[in-house]
Amino acid sequence: MDGHRSWSGPRAATVAGLAVGASGIAILWASGVEFPIYPPPGIVILLAGAILVALAPWPWAPAVGAFLGLFVTVGFVASGGPPNLFGRDGTSVAIGTWIQLIGVLTALIAGVIATRANYRKQPQAAMRPRPGQRSGARTPPQG
Repeated sequence: MDGHRSWSGPRAATVAGLAVGASGIAILWASGVEFPIYPPPGIVILLAGAILVALAPWPWAPAVGAFLGLFVTVGFVASGGPPNLFGRDGTSVAIGTWIQLIGVLTALIAGVIATRANYRKQPQAAMRPRPGQRSGARTPPQG
């Protein structure tokens, strides 16, 4: 299966989830949340992951998006972020937090679904020859 030519719904949702997660981080940054460096590393990491998932031809590429979604979600919980969901640090921070969390959880779930689908389809696709391609071992030209 050529993952880069076939944009399944889950693969597209993985890319969109990563982009939405990055936009949530951008809202947090614009709201005054302090980040250790400029630009916030989460934005760069999630956008790079979205580009990889969108353009990479490998069937495992959506798994990268799922991993990034899991990574950001675990980091969010470990850093004490859940109170931000309810406006502890202001409305704009709560909005950015919700957007980030919805995006990365979408990337996590859709990335797992897309990766499973890619590997379930792959053995069947490998058994069938592509149009214009001969099946089996090399045979001498007929003519």
